[in-house]
Amino acid sequence: MKQWIDKLRQERTLSPEELRQLLTECDAETLRYINKQAQEVALRHFGNKIYIRGLIEVSNCCRNNCYYCGIRKGNPNIERYRLSLESILDCCRQGYKLGFRTFVLQGGEDPALTDDRIEMTVARIRQNYPDCAITLSLGEKSRDAYERFFRAGANRYLLRHETHNESHYRQLHPAEMSGKQRLQCLADLKDIGYQTGTGIMVGSPGQTVEHIIEDILFIEKLQPEMIGIGPFLPHHDTPFAQYPSGTVERTILLLSIFRLMHPSTLIPATTALATLIPDGRERGILAGANVVMPNLSPREERRKYELYNDKASLGAESAEGLATLQKQLNAIGYEISTERGDFKRTTDYTDSHRFIAYLSIYFYYIFSSICVNLCNLW
Repeated sequence: MKQWIDKLRQERTLSPEELRQLLTECDAETLRYINKQAQEVALRHFGNKIYIRGLIEVSNCCRNNCYYCGIRKGNPNIERYRLSLESILDCCRQGYKLGFRTFVLQGGEDPALTDDRIEMTVARIRQNYPDCAITLSLGEKSRDAYERFFRAGANRYLLRHETHNESHYRQLHPAEMSGKQRLQCLADLKDIGYQTGTGIMVGSPGQTVEHIIEDILFIEKLQPEMIGIGPFLPHHDTPFAQYPSGTVERTILLLSIFRLMHPSTLIPATTALATLIPDGRERGILAGANVVMPNLSPREERRKYELYNDKASLGAESAEGLATLQKQLNAIGYEISTERGDFKRTTDYTDSHRFIAYLSIYFYYIFSSICVNLCNLW
């Protein structure tokens, strides 16, 4: 397996068959090796800095009925809430004082959060915090809406596609939802100019190795600026309540694969990973992640944003727990960075040598063409 990992680090791509072998035959030693390679790549591009994003969960109301999600429309047992503009701005004020320079507004596809309301919220945050990045994660919208949010000051948009395979998408979502529409949204976001994020749930019901390979190849083609990889975790009030969680091992394997394929991409150690096991965040970072997203939401609302069972939102997963987070990061050799942490495509040794190789080939063909023309003249 090591030969595929070395090839992946060097060439940033593998064939479907090579990916299949890596995904199906990865033992503990191989996992340690790929995690180490991915960590080295992340350190090379970002140093030991971990970017922090302030997560503000603006609403747990949603028009959709995704079978895996605790805030789905069909769950009658959840206590719904929706943050006011002033409450969102208060979260930003607190976060700014703590050192956050990216605010992430996340929520269900709430019909009450109209395009006008979102645009106004983004504009107010941009006006009050011109030096901060604004990330939205509010689901599927029209291209016109995405353009309005972008003009108002949003920089980034997170929209996990969850699965690229249409048949698997149908297993996870009701018939009225469209996988093709989600992919079109991602294309629109990229085209508009957002730093765009996508990703998958690892171990979701019905997921196969072939589905994962399809996702890897789709993300390779999309070239997103952010990739979110987290384990599937069941929620007790969903049709998938009895399904097992995704595994830590498969999650950090995929995290490392994506780091080796996309060295400059921003990859979080997700809350879901930290919920699955106590040291999930640290294991994610040691596998190549370089972002964490502490919760800035009002404390009284956090428990209501329950996408899955026992979602972590306190301690090091909370904005007020930054000291705890710093201590945990220091223990593994990392530190918090309060920079905005925008995506920057970097050129490293591999890029330089690839460019030189292409240049050599180009001049070889030019020289050959000249020689042929000279021979013809004779």
